[in-house]
Amino acid sequence: MVAIVLSGAVPADAAEAGQFGWPLRPRPTVERKFDKPERNWLPGHRGVDLAGVVGQSVLAAGEGIVVFAGDVAGKSVVSIDHPGGLRTTYEPVRAQTSVGSRLSKGAPIGTLMAGHEGCPVTACLHWGARRESGAHNRREYVDPLGLLHEVPVRLKPLQP
Repeated sequence: MVAIVLSGAVPADAAEAGQFGWPLRPRPTVERKFDKPERNWLPGHRGVDLAGVVGQSVLAAGEGIVVFAGDVAGKSVVSIDHPGGLRTTYEPVRAQTSVGSRLSKGAPIGTLMAGHEGCPVTACLHWGARRESGAHNRREYVDPLGLLHEVPVRLKPLQP
């Protein structure tokens, strides 16, 4: 048997190591978690909702290229393609970048707007992520929090 021990809490304002980081600073609270649908067309929550404030700067979670900045069904959205077939989306965001822009991790992409449905606080950033699967170019929604490698995972035996 193996136990997973999490250690090494990271301060909210610390520089983030790794390929991806939080899209809001300081580190936000998660108001609604990821709930992967059984099939892409079924109900679920295809991202996480992060508490923020109206006008707060929204940052690129990782290096990439802006592939969309505009409105979808009345919502202001920014989408970034990252190396390896990953796409992250951010809404509602008043874009300050344009399609084709190359961004580094932590680069500002826009400002947070009010009006995300189901948000229990003044403003929430809906942050989503999906990967292009190899088989038949299928899209798979993934938990964006899984992109963050903040806490080292240590596997230790339960019994000596």
